Amino acid sequence: MKRKINAWDYAGEIIEKTGIGVLLTTKADGQVNTMTIGWGTLGIQWGKPIFIAYVRQSRYTKQLLDKNGEFTVNVPMGAIDKKILGICGTKSGRDMDKFAELGLTEEAPEVISVPAIKELPLTLECRVIYRQDQDPKAIAPDADARFYAKGTSNEGDYHTAYYGEITAAYL
Repeated sequence: MKRKINAWDYAGEIIEKTGIGVLLTTKADGQVNTMTIGWGTLGIQWGKPIFIAYVRQSRYTKQLLDKNGEFTVNVPMGAIDKKILGICGTKSGRDMDKFAELGLTEEAPEVISVPAIKELPLTLECRVIYRQDQDPKAIAPDADARFYAKGTSNEGDYHTAYYGEITAAYL
């Protein structure tokens, strides 16, 4: 059974776990997909509580998110099977159903159309209120070299920042 929470009461844990890996889930055209993210920010924008998620341009999740404009952030509480974060961070939803492969359970959302994930019980439901593609010229050279280096699989694969208004938060 879901219990509504105040996201700010769990802000430290949400940010800490984001640095380790949480799942961002979205849905469009009857397809639900989830991916591991390690970058995110909690904050206030235009007087609204938000979670900012960063998704690379090449990701299947970005295609779905651009169509739907809604996502959940799914945070583990306690131990998590590292296989979940590993597969969701390295395999594409274009090629596989991660929910079926990993035995993940969809939980009905409260406000948006995107499900939560039972196995990662702290959930933020978010509706995109702003998105911004990164400007490669504005990125510090050391960060550009580290995350978008020439000759790597991430060369030129910059991120889009999705500012998601938190419409519901629960465990």
